[in-house]
Amino acid sequence: MRTMTLQAPGEPLVEREVADPVATGPHEAVIDVLGCGVCHSDLHVADGHIGRTPIVLGHEVVGTDARLGPVMVYAPWGCRRPECLQCAAGDEMICADSHEAGIWDDGGYASKMLVPRREYLIPLDGLDPLEVAPLACGGLTAFRAVRRATSRFEPGRPARVLVIGAGGLGQYAVQFLARTPGAHVTVVDTLPARLAVARELGADVTLSPDELDGPPYDAVVDFVGAEPTLRSAVAFVRRGGAVVLVGMFGGTVPFGLGRLPSEAWLTTSIWGSPADLRAVLDLTRREPLRHVVEYLPLEEANRAHGLLRSGGSRGRVVLTVS
Repeated sequence: MRTMTLQAPGEPLVEREVADPVATGPHEAVIDVLGCGVCHSDLHVADGHIGRTPIVLGHEVVGTDARLGPVMVYAPWGCRRPECLQCAAGDEMICADSHEAGIWDDGGYASKMLVPRREYLIPLDGLDPLEVAPLACGGLTAFRAVRRATSRFEPGRPARVLVIGAGGLGQYAVQFLARTPGAHVTVVDTLPARLAVARELGADVTLSPDELDGPPYDAVVDFVGAEPTLRSAVAFVRRGGAVVLVGMFGGTVPFGLGRLPSEAWLTTSIWGSPADLRAVLDLTRREPLRHVVEYLPLEEANRAHGLLRSGGSRGRVVLTVS
């Protein structure tokens, strides 16, 4: 099969022909990959911050299964041991012994992919596989983060929400929030083109970081996670409000009484559960989401990474496998 493989951190991906994967266990499946979204987490692996090498990257995978037809892969695979509280609760993405596709196990920058359990193949039931590929992480992660951010809202009371980062995840978050009764959504980003997309998707207000001001927000979702963005999140959340950190760019804030707004709730949100992914796909069938997607062939994975690093894409890039 054809792959784009990361041989070592910091190196360009290399196109390689390798043997097709073979399903040997009773629960395993091999799918023919149709496409794979490109995520900032892929860049973190490529730079050596997380994961292993050599590896075939890619965790926003759609493909064809011989039994199920077009499917989406749920990519954070838990240990599934009976004593694991997280797996038992269905939260495999926070299992301490999880092994995510494209990070620890070979992923979807390939023409075929081995999946350890058939339960991780979610039928698409009429959805366009390439169009919805970014839902496997971008949409799923935004869905869970928004749900955590809004879980403390009082029914019937208007709520001000700040979304930091209008890339692929932020764009889905805006759409989920636009479906949340009473939510007034402000989006902050450094790139005017992404702010324009956020307005198209339903943001009430869009700002550059230096324009951020005014009364505090009931909830802040930080899809960047750098030092300046996380500090802004804490500075602009109200007392008793919520800051949900999603981005992985290493920001920190001091924690202690008097250092944060009183009783503010600071939490992380990691990917999403299998049930969350099914809920996202069901929502997409009922109330179609807009997918801001650019398509590139698999062999142009390095170009896709460059677009993501430079902010040259308005939304998500999906690598197509012919």
